[in-house]
Amino acid sequence: MIKAFAAGVILATGFIHILPDAFDSLTSPCLAQKPWGGFPFTGFVAMMTAIGTLMVDSFATGVYKRMHFNRSKPVNTTDEEKAAEEHEGHVHVHTHATHGHAHGSSSPEEDLALTELIRRRIVSQVLELGIVVHSVIIGISLGASSSPKTIKPLMAALCFHQFFEGMGLGGCITLARFRSTSMAIMAAFFSLTTPAGIAVGIGISSIYKENSPTALIVEGIFNAASAGILIYMALVDLLAADFMSPRMQSSLGRIQLGANVSLLLGAGCMSFLVKWA
Repeated sequence: MIKAFAAGVILATGFIHILPDAFDSLTSPCLAQKPWGGFPFTGFVAMMTAIGTLMVDSFATGVYKRMHFNRSKPVNTTDEEKAAEEHEGHVHVHTHATHGHAHGSSSPEEDLALTELIRRRIVSQVLELGIVVHSVIIGISLGASSSPKTIKPLMAALCFHQFFEGMGLGGCITLARFRSTSMAIMAAFFSLTTPAGIAVGIGISSIYKENSPTALIVEGIFNAASAGILIYMALVDLLAADFMSPRMQSSLGRIQLGANVSLLLGAGCMSFLVKWA
């Protein structure tokens, strides 16, 4: 239910909050008609980012699995046993080698649990990357804004916005069972990116123009990329992995009902905030 709520928050963030902003930026009349008016760059960037996330996700999972299973793989002692027996003819050497073989083995249940843990950790790290990119952009926009009438409601809305994103990311980090130090670093990184973006926005407020072509292009591309990452992560790594799992399919309805309600609640909360944020 925690993961379903997190996925709803993240999915709504990508579809409702970030992607429309990217469309507005990259289809602005302030940009030249060629090339920005003749091609849907927002959808293209989001699509390519989602594909790139898939590739990174698959590659990182394979690397982590090979690193672990190569370390824990039982040593093949058949040849060593034969050579030792022929050379010394002692049963003791054979027994010792067999003992080492038994120590290196692991059960299929342990391997499955480890694989699932690896997936959750990769999901948490890639997800934080997508959220952090968006947090920096909105921080810069807020810091560079010079109108108090815009800043006050935007500040209140962004607090709730970051609160729900933090709940979603925090749920994923908790399920990944990182060490306390790693959890603290990831939480601090998420917490400091928006203030850092605000500081950068304040620093460049004298030269920053919200409707300048450069600002619109950079903001639009980064927002589209962030939306692609978040939408992929929510649909593939969070929702599909859980909703299609044997545990969910074989449940008597309580888990399915709870997960569906949590998903709708998370998506609904983030969609409701779009009125202000």
